[in-house]
Amino acid sequence: MIGALKKLEVDFRGELPLVSNLDQLEALKVKYLGRKGLFTSVSGRIAELSKEEKKLAGQAMNRVKLLLEQLFADRESLFKSQAISSEKKIDTTMPGTFYAPGSLHPLTRVILDVTQLFERLGFSVVDGPEVETEYHNFEALNIPPNHPARDGFDTFYLENGHLLRSQTSTVQIRIMEKVKPPLKIIAPGKVYRPDATDATHAFMFHQIEGLMVDKDTSFADLKGALLAFAKEFFGSKTRLRFRPHFFPFTEPSAEVDIFWEAQGQWLEILGAGMVHPNVLSALKIDPRAYAGFAFGMGVERIAMLKYGVEDIRQFFENDVRFLRQFE
Repeated sequence: MIGALKKLEVDFRGELPLVSNLDQLEALKVKYLGRKGLFTSVSGRIAELSKEEKKLAGQAMNRVKLLLEQLFADRESLFKSQAISSEKKIDTTMPGTFYAPGSLHPLTRVILDVTQLFERLGFSVVDGPEVETEYHNFEALNIPPNHPARDGFDTFYLENGHLLRSQTSTVQIRIMEKVKPPLKIIAPGKVYRPDATDATHAFMFHQIEGLMVDKDTSFADLKGALLAFAKEFFGSKTRLRFRPHFFPFTEPSAEVDIFWEAQGQWLEILGAGMVHPNVLSALKIDPRAYAGFAFGMGVERIAMLKYGVEDIRQFFENDVRFLRQFE
């Protein structure tokens, strides 16, 4: 029987190298180690041996079975690794995959251009939360409860009593709470108002607000800053006009228009004015010693002017054909 086991091992070692895939390997395993395989046939003769012979035969059986199982496992592992390697193999003769490079969204590009422009004028870029309190969005901006001006700055309210900011003026308030004058800041960000969507309005849009507070600040400083911005951003021949207006948080106030060549008409792009003394006093800044100017512009509006876009909704439709024009 020991001789038969040795022959079984020799035969197996001779057949194993001839196997070329997992299916053939499984068939060989069934032939030798299956329930009706050769190993079972040989090991079944142990009952015919004497007590002394059974001990030696049992040891040989264990050795041969373990050896065959190990050789099977090694060859199976080899075939599987070769299959994985084959799947990952790169065919260098095939053309490569082209991934089109991305680019900045036109609104992001405009925000960067404007903030960098004002940084060159000495302003610092700041940010603030989009979820705000009524105090920062209204009361601190000289808009008390039941004031009719709230209608124009209405927004979306949350269940916890907070709201989505309707203007980035809230950032100006938060900065003045922490930093005392002199200060010059520019605050870009998203704002929300329940406006009906049309070619020039959206319920979510972007604003860039600026604030300067210092001694002897005047409306001439405000006009100079906005003229410098307009002529650098839109071109040296840009036509700009100031129209008297009312804002609760500035006095005097103005709306600023730029002539929209694509439509042949004036388009209001920002509101501006001198910071109201009530706002300064509420923030413990003495309005007799300091004065300030503030302005807020719609990013979408100035992007429409700069790029000749006639419908604000195109900025949010994610139409690649539209966006590729700004790469």
